[in-house]
Amino acid sequence: MSLIRALSKELEARSDDSLRALFAARPDLISPNVPDFAALAARASARVSVQRALERLNRPQMQVLETLHLCTNTDTAHSTSAAGLKKLIHGAALSAIERILHSLEELALVHRAEPPHGVALPAGVRQRFYLPVGSLRDVVGIYPAGLGRSYTELVRLQPAFAQRVVQLVGELHHSGAAIHPATTPMEAALALQHWTATPEALGQILATAPERTTALLARFGNWAMGAVPQAQRRASVLNEGPDVGPVDWLLARGLLVPLDAAHVELPHSVGIALRGGAVIEDFTLTPPAPRLGQTTAALRRNAALGAIAETLRLTGEVLHSVREQPLVTLRSGGVGVREMKRLADSLRIELNRAGLLVELCALAGLIRLDVDSSAWVQPEQLEWLTLPRQEQWLWLVNAWMASERAPSLVGQPITGPGAAPHRAAAGTTINALSAEAQRPDAPVVRKRILEILNELTLEAAGADGKAPVLDAAAVLQRAEWTQPRMARRFSSLIRGVLAEAEMLGLVGSGALSQLGSAIAAERPDEALDILGEHLPAALNHVLLQADLTAVAPGYLAPELSEKLLMIADAEGQGPATIYRFSVASVRRALDAGHDAASLLGFLREHSATAVPQPLEYLVEDTAARHGRLRVGVASSFIQSDDEDALLELVQESSASGLGLVRIAPTVLISHAGPKETAQVLRTLGLSPAVEEPESALVRLRRTTAVPGSGRPVYSAPRTAPPEADVDAQLAILRSQKSLHGASSNGSHRAQAPTGEEVTQLGLETLQKAIRLRQAVTMNVVDSQGNASRETVVPVSVTGGRVRVFDPARETERVLSIHRIIDIEAEEEFQQ
Repeated sequence: MSLIRALSKELEARSDDSLRALFAARPDLISPNVPDFAALAARASARVSVQRALERLNRPQMQVLETLHLCTNTDTAHSTSAAGLKKLIHGAALSAIERILHSLEELALVHRAEPPHGVALPAGVRQRFYLPVGSLRDVVGIYPAGLGRSYTELVRLQPAFAQRVVQLVGELHHSGAAIHPATTPMEAALALQHWTATPEALGQILATAPERTTALLARFGNWAMGAVPQAQRRASVLNEGPDVGPVDWLLARGLLVPLDAAHVELPHSVGIALRGGAVIEDFTLTPPAPRLGQTTAALRRNAALGAIAETLRLTGEVLHSVREQPLVTLRSGGVGVREMKRLADSLRIELNRAGLLVELCALAGLIRLDVDSSAWVQPEQLEWLTLPRQEQWLWLVNAWMASERAPSLVGQPITGPGAAPHRAAAGTTINALSAEAQRPDAPVVRKRILEILNELTLEAAGADGKAPVLDAAAVLQRAEWTQPRMARRFSSLIRGVLAEAEMLGLVGSGALSQLGSAIAAERPDEALDILGEHLPAALNHVLLQADLTAVAPGYLAPELSEKLLMIADAEGQGPATIYRFSVASVRRALDAGHDAASLLGFLREHSATAVPQPLEYLVEDTAARHGRLRVGVASSFIQSDDEDALLELVQESSASGLGLVRIAPTVLISHAGPKETAQVLRTLGLSPAVEEPESALVRLRRTTAVPGSGRPVYSAPRTAPPEADVDAQLAILRSQKSLHGASSNGSHRAQAPTGEEVTQLGLETLQKAIRLRQAVTMNVVDSQGNASRETVVPVSVTGGRVRVFDPARETERVLSIHRIIDIEAEEEFQQ
């Protein structure tokens, strides 16, 4: 029976509570709804769905599942039981394996099966036998549990090894090894498999091995493939000389098999023998407990609050700097290093920290990309600036948690399959706000890292008020145990996530803060209350000094900091920022439309001391000299010797749209371009001459403000579908069961397969036929809608296409799977 149909019957027999638990653990199974249990089984067996389910399994579950995969054969329906698995999992109790198998069965990753053919159970003994879903083979890859492929598979898939293996076995036999000679590659593979079948046999083989051979083999303890230069050339004849190295010795005896010019593989039987005859050597139900340092709760709190206050201050400065001078983007995308260096200098911080802040501002919507100027600007109306400090912090945290960007990747080398080839080859780094910092799995990884931090904190928290210090190694160790299939994703992002969490105050002095714990538990209101209670209130005054400086005695209110940055230049770091007044800084405020009276009034209002006389003189003298020369904007000019005519033109209502301004008795300027101005003048009966082309004139650039999207609200990655969706799905499944169930005379009517079921059944048949080299009969539809039945041998399936060998034509073809109506194994068809 098909594995999908067997799973369908098992799912149909489940209770509603069991199905609810399944949908909660694998929400993709009902998104969108499935019409019946057959379609549900097909979706549960699909490769993508199984891959997602495996990402949520912990290490013991993966170890049991991979061992089950190695001990069973879905093609021949050869199943196994918990007792059979126990023999291959050292340190595992039978009850523990049974519980894990039951949990995997609840997840629809395995299902019950009949005992293997020829296995007779003693009377009164009840054992449950299991088979994994068919697509598990494709998901776990070619090295389940880190073990290599069998000699027979390597002979079939590695032509170079197949050509040499008979000679290799003959040489071993003549050298006195306890191995039978062979005449065919498959016989030789079986002989090697038998020769290395037990730990004792492998021990005898390695007794004469060169030094360091055992240490070399230990490197293959967790993975079957390794890198060896010139692997195929070094797999030469036997050599017992004293100068033979471990690699050459192993290659010459087939204990390592060359895959290509630079890689070798440790065969399955050798790997099992090295593990003492077991698939799993280190089974345990308890996660590893890392050794952690400790810090006081006060240090943790102070560090977190200080980081939050500093981040809010710097975020305000970033917004001010971007408003004064937008961040220009590169043609290749993102903001270049030179532009970021300018921003970092203005903020007085390191380049990498400036990149983090810019990324944080962008993902929170505080700065937006202006499509007209290709520059990052601040929206005109920004609610964030008017919020209390704790709400500003939560705005940033919510945006960070939900963002699919990884800010800490900025500045790192461009690598990986998603990188542009020319940029990766050039060794360039990831620019701020560029596409290379995009990571779709970032929200899931962030949430899981915070949860692990919370788990480790609760486990290690002491009664003396000490808080455990958590580093990347400790978090990664726990992540590799709880979700081993996601370990590589964690390892690439974990250090950056911890640095970002520390910048946001979720981690303080290396320990998870109370704020971080509340965010990890999805209690933002609690975090707001904690922050509102402990975060010092923003100050609304400065200390003016006679040396033309203002000292901030703490973190300033955003409005005060904004105005001070306009009238003075900030110096230094931290809460006690120094603002220095100069002719240039005062002139900057005057250019913005202020006058001496308003500036001095602002300083008197926000100074805890009287305004020093030198500062007062500086403001008044600069204002007195300001404006003697004036610079304006114009897109075109009108010149005429007839002064009266120009005066009448300024007063002409029909020309009001030109915005005419008289700057001299014989010169007018207009905000419209030369061609537009000339056209209006011609409608008034005048005959102007356009002296210069429009392209030669300076134009105003009009930018369109990007509307704000509102305050970001973090929504945790969904781990379970809404209750209403589950109820609706159960109603559909039960109604279909009633409709297609037993008829009035007690007979059972077969349900017509759905499209999703047909697709998965077809893929299952194709993949089985490929493994067994079995012919199949296909009903194929051409582009005109004509159907034809063909008997072919499938060779491979990938990307929605199947490559087949046509025995009748003795040719290979590629068919689109969507054109195949149905597929039947040849043996079944002939019956």
